[in-house]
Amino acid sequence: MKYFLAASVLVSACLSVQAQEKMKPEDTEVWTPVPKTVTIEGENHVPSDAIVLFDGSSLDAWVSSNDKKAAPWTVEDGIFTVKPGSGGIETKQQFEDYQLHIEWRSPLVIKGEGQGRGNSGVFMQGIYEIQVLDTYNNKTYVNGQAASVYKQHIPLVSAVKKPGEWHTYDIIWTAPRFNEDGSVKSKARVTVLHNGILVQNNVELEGTTEYIGLPKYKAHGPGPISLQDHGNPVSFRNVWIRPL
Repeated sequence: MKYFLAASVLVSACLSVQAQEKMKPEDTEVWTPVPKTVTIEGENHVPSDAIVLFDGSSLDAWVSSNDKKAAPWTVEDGIFTVKPGSGGIETKQQFEDYQLHIEWRSPLVIKGEGQGRGNSGVFMQGIYEIQVLDTYNNKTYVNGQAASVYKQHIPLVSAVKKPGEWHTYDIIWTAPRFNEDGSVKSKARVTVLHNGILVQNNVELEGTTEYIGLPKYKAHGPGPISLQDHGNPVSFRNVWIRPL
């Protein structure tokens, strides 16, 4: 029997090789659908199909996370800055899978240490945090340093700059999916480039961001991009998103 199976496999392989040899180049050419053209526009290099979440002039795309009224943070000279004590802000629009670009800057004047220095956060769907923190010569727990998936994934490398210099985050987010009974069908995944350097490589999240305790999932749909008020005047600019 085993000799018969081996012979069958050999015959099948030979037929496959013969079929391959008879193929023409055009047999493996695909012509549709044609990808749409996306261009890069303006001095901020924004993709033409992106939704601009901050154009340098207003926070009209954002609201207060506390009461859903106008975002209370300050806007000046093309940037917006955390107003300590006012609470976080979030986008009016809800998103699921996307490419997000955001630039941030910790205060030039250093105050505090550890998690108390230049702290904020970018939250995917409002509940999964990529840490913003001034970790330049500032020791803290490594799963809470800049560009960490807070309390879950340590960055592959540290790409942090000096206080007062601008950072970029480019985040590719794949939202979790849930079954009808609320159980997890597929976990959230994220890729992060910090200042153009890969620091999170398609990592899988174990649940929402928790300050105390282990991460956990609870079924949900699309959510906002939210930014944290952690009591430090962190600044942001050039924020755009491409839903995927």
